[in-house]
Amino acid sequence: MDNRLNVTYITFDGHVEVHRYRYLYFVMMFTMYMLIISSNFTIVSIIVIHKSLHEPMYIFIAALLINSVLFSTAIYPKLLIDFLSEKQIISYPACLFQWFSYYSLVSSEFFLLSVMAYDRFVSICNPLQYSTIMRKTTVNMFLIVAWVLPACECSVPMLLSAKKEICKFHLKGILCNSTVLKLHCVSSRLLNIYGLVVLASAVLLPVLFILFTYTRILVISYRCKGVRRKAAQTCLPHLLVLINFSCLSAYDGLLARLELDVPITLRLIMALQIVTCQPLFNPIIYGLKMRGIYEHLKRLFYKRV
Repeated sequence: MDNRLNVTYITFDGHVEVHRYRYLYFVMMFTMYMLIISSNFTIVSIIVIHKSLHEPMYIFIAALLINSVLFSTAIYPKLLIDFLSEKQIISYPACLFQWFSYYSLVSSEFFLLSVMAYDRFVSICNPLQYSTIMRKTTVNMFLIVAWVLPACECSVPMLLSAKKEICKFHLKGILCNSTVLKLHCVSSRLLNIYGLVVLASAVLLPVLFILFTYTRILVISYRCKGVRRKAAQTCLPHLLVLINFSCLSAYDGLLARLELDVPITLRLIMALQIVTCQPLFNPIIYGLKMRGIYEHLKRLFYKRV
């Protein structure tokens, strides 16, 4: 704690030989951040520019990619500063805000993935009523809820934690996630129960819904030969993104709640995967696997060559 400013600082203990490899870490992560920004905004720009892609499916993809950029921006600038700093510290209020941003945007991603699954379900299983169900107002409502609802859910533990006294000032990680709860002098049963409720509503229910809708799509597409190809082209990218994101999110949740004794090097590698893979994975998957986007990407590439 800095008594002159009356500010509590938290130290990150998850870095591995940062003083020795600080410039290597910085160059690698800065390159990753630039790749994430450029690749995601390239796909979003293609969707915005071409009116043929102004359909609910592509609008949701654009929202997902924008969410990836917001997630990266909540993590990477602080990481880059830490790599070049003598001490890897963060003020407690800033840590709480990063924690809020981290989980709010993770929850938004799961919500957007579930909305995309519903969109594919209606398109493939009920095509005649697709335009009636997925109207512009419905799409806008889904987008607003995807960001507002998780933000409201995640603001509660952040506000409650801001009022609690902390007795520990070291985090076993490189960013502020749910391990922030371990800093409190007294563990809060209310926060733990609320966290489980949010975990169920923001992660478990969307994942079950997505699996249910894709199971229905696969059953229907198996019966109708005409929709098999369409189902494979549109559902496979979503499933790949869901599996990758679910595995990384499960690790993040288990690490904090089960207090797993993970070696610091492995902990660092997994943390970097969480903040790197998904934001970089999304534009690659949707850029290469979604035919409408891929065709425009090819034209853009050939023009420049």
